[in-house]
Amino acid sequence: MPWMETTKVSLRLEFVMLALEDGVNIRALCRQYGISPTTGYKWLDRYLREGIAGLEDCSRRPHTSPHRTPAEMEQKVLAVRDKHPEWGGRKIRRRLQNLGVSGAPPSSTITEILRRHSRLDPEESRKHRPYKRFEADRPNDLWQMDFKGHFALSDGCRCHPLTVLDDHSRFCVGLRACGDEQRATVKEQLTAIFRCYGLPERLLVDNGPPWGTGFPGRFTRLGVWLVRVGVTVMHTGHYRPQTIGKDERFHRTLGAEVISRQIIQDLTHAQRCFDPWREVYNFERPHEAINLEVPASRYRTSPRSFPETLPPVFYSQHDIVRKVCTNGRISYRNRLFRVGKALRGQPVSLKPTKNDDILDVYFSHQKVAQIDLRNPNGEP
Repeated sequence: MPWMETTKVSLRLEFVMLALEDGVNIRALCRQYGISPTTGYKWLDRYLREGIAGLEDCSRRPHTSPHRTPAEMEQKVLAVRDKHPEWGGRKIRRRLQNLGVSGAPPSSTITEILRRHSRLDPEESRKHRPYKRFEADRPNDLWQMDFKGHFALSDGCRCHPLTVLDDHSRFCVGLRACGDEQRATVKEQLTAIFRCYGLPERLLVDNGPPWGTGFPGRFTRLGVWLVRVGVTVMHTGHYRPQTIGKDERFHRTLGAEVISRQIIQDLTHAQRCFDPWREVYNFERPHEAINLEVPASRYRTSPRSFPETLPPVFYSQHDIVRKVCTNGRISYRNRLFRVGKALRGQPVSLKPTKNDDILDVYFSHQKVAQIDLRNPNGEP
């Protein structure tokens, strides 16, 4: 014999039918059905007023919602979201305020509006978790630079977006659609960026080419050029791309808001797509990491101008100066020490350390290597 299926409505109907019988003890009946007398009398009263329909669960929605966001405001929220589908409640609220919209609802209310209108992806919402951040003290103290993963163009070529981000303000000083990741391409793009925004004190890059050799701290010819113009080059730890996390996060936003939303024909078209979006990113898009300010509000151009002619490399008269040979080595105390082929033909200085047997090797203002005089092979 199959199990008899019951529903809450059928149980409630059974209860009220028994409760309506003459001489029944309603409190004892409530105990039998495992409900309180208040609940029992509620269902009995509703049945007498409305019949079986009164035994259905009622909506918990209030009859009136005096504090509900007006439809006009909801449309303004949705308009910003439709224009910027990746923005959440906090960014949308700040953007409405920046546009002069009075009475912008709280961020939590905007999030509920988005959810009510099916504008939220639950999987994406779970990805947005807060984490501890660090940042440079002032604009141009530190820039982060990297290539975003290249993508195919309609003309059969590939675009390699070069991105340069100010660490303090998150201001994007450079977003260039490049056809390759070669040294000459990066040098040309950086020259244009330096001429526009001036020089940063430091530039943080990973260990890949063209600014790295695959080994931590190894210099390339591009790195040597950067030092010559007055920039200190910093490399991330080996296999630690999260060190340039701000630029990596910028790549994710670029991919979601630009690259994945359209078919890009060629490099010229790619740059035409990048330029207006970069303006929005810098001047309109509230950034959560800087208290929902726009990056442009925290950025100022650098007072250090780009030198059109490379300055000579100077060292003090007390420095031990050696010229790097074509094989990337220097001679000291009748022995050869490797400092890197990228520095061939350049003068470097040797500076003592706390250990008498170890010397730091500097090119201009930057430490580029270290040599150990105890090593019989003359290798660092």
